[in-house]
Amino acid sequence: MDKVTLDPVGTVGPASHVTFHYRLSLPDGQVVFDTFVERPATIQMGMGQFAPGLERCMMALQEGDERSYALGPDDAFGPRNPEMIQKVSKSLLAKHADPNDPIEPGDLLEFPTPDGGRFAGVFKGWEDEAAVFDFNHPLAGQPVDFVVRIVGVINA
Repeated sequence: MDKVTLDPVGTVGPASHVTFHYRLSLPDGQVVFDTFVERPATIQMGMGQFAPGLERCMMALQEGDERSYALGPDDAFGPRNPEMIQKVSKSLLAKHADPNDPIEPGDLLEFPTPDGGRFAGVFKGWEDEAAVFDFNHPLAGQPVDFVVRIVGVINA
């Protein structure tokens, strides 16, 4: 049986289970996401549940630590990728959109992936009888301010 260590003052490592509060905001102060007002988030580091750049900021922090980071686009969610702007046929769109709720530019729709996951894209408009979606992360290409407070760490 594997031993699970619950450190009274746990340190975030590459495979830690971490419970934490965080806030993402744009440089102009607009808050994009904030768990400080509700429940904290919990992830396992290194499993793709959180942006790699944000995970790097959390490495080696200990329970109770609170830090603020001003991250450039490459360190946060990466640059925008023009290849992530894709056309979706009307027939495929009809399978995933509610016919009673027409989509409008800026709407977010989810599409299934072959492995059973979901992939979200922002509808940009119509072009050549196809819907144009931007599948980039909404914060790709943007600098962000990241505030994090570590609530708990479990290292297996």
